[in-house]
Amino acid sequence: MSPTNPPEPLLTDRVHEARVRSRAFDWLGAQVRMHGEVLPWKLLLQGFEYEGRRVPLLSQQGIFKPAVLDVPLSIRTSPGGSYDDAVRADGLLEYSYRGTDLGHRDNRGLRTAMVERLPLVYFHRMVQGRYLATWPVYIVGDDPNRLVFSVAVDDATRLPAPESTRLVSEGAEIRREYITTLARRRLHQSAFRERVLAAYRHQCALCRLKHEELLDAAHIIPDSEPEGEPVVRNGLALCRLHHTAFDRFFIGIRPDLVIQVRHDLLEEEDGPTLKHAIQALHGQRISVPRKADLRPGTELLEARFSQFVEVSEAL
Repeated sequence: MSPTNPPEPLLTDRVHEARVRSRAFDWLGAQVRMHGEVLPWKLLLQGFEYEGRRVPLLSQQGIFKPAVLDVPLSIRTSPGGSYDDAVRADGLLEYSYRGTDLGHRDNRGLRTAMVERLPLVYFHRMVQGRYLATWPVYIVGDDPNRLVFSVAVDDATRLPAPESTRLVSEGAEIRREYITTLARRRLHQSAFRERVLAAYRHQCALCRLKHEELLDAAHIIPDSEPEGEPVVRNGLALCRLHHTAFDRFFIGIRPDLVIQVRHDLLEEEDGPTLKHAIQALHGQRISVPRKADLRPGTELLEARFSQFVEVSEAL
């Protein structure tokens, strides 16, 4: 069976599609500003209201089309799942067909999105129940022999106005290849953060602060170095203050998980923040994940602490 070309859409259909998608993108932007880049499943499932109808952003199916649209609005992947993305040599993403039927309505829907150059949302599960949303993405290729679509990420600022029938701007191919590369990097960084924060029960390993908006996933060995892999055992959940203090060698963490404050800072007098937020940590033990295989790697802490000692002795 070979894929069939979709019928030529009416102008009113195009405008309706553009309006709903524009509303979805605006709503997602507002949620990211309120909740951060990674959004909870329940929020996305609830979605927004459009002309008196509820419009969810995803469902249990990987390819999702809400009732108010004729063409899918989003695609979803999970690490290790049937629809996990792969990266092509040209930097684009690949997204698997729904099953093996080329004529399945979901596959036909993505094919229509490709022909009509309709923007979609790409959801990637970071951890259970939490998704990173990337938009707009476009279906830019269809390979029925391999049962995959090619996906590119574009710049949200280049989306056409909802009333426009100009669905894609010039020079998109080169721009999308670059932006897709950046989006993949952002995806991997977000995945690292979510896994580390989950392992540390969403609190700072040093001060136990639990406000997620103020927490980072810090690398023990920086990701710029060969050993700095984005894995939980090379990560620490730290609040913004202690992340900076750790990166700048104000504090070090010994292989036995005890915090050491740089000697010159212990002798310094500079108000309550230094006293309570930095100096008071000296000699304290950090909080670590319950699972042993998620705790900081001893060899990683040893390497990092030796750098801390070098910096301290140089002052």
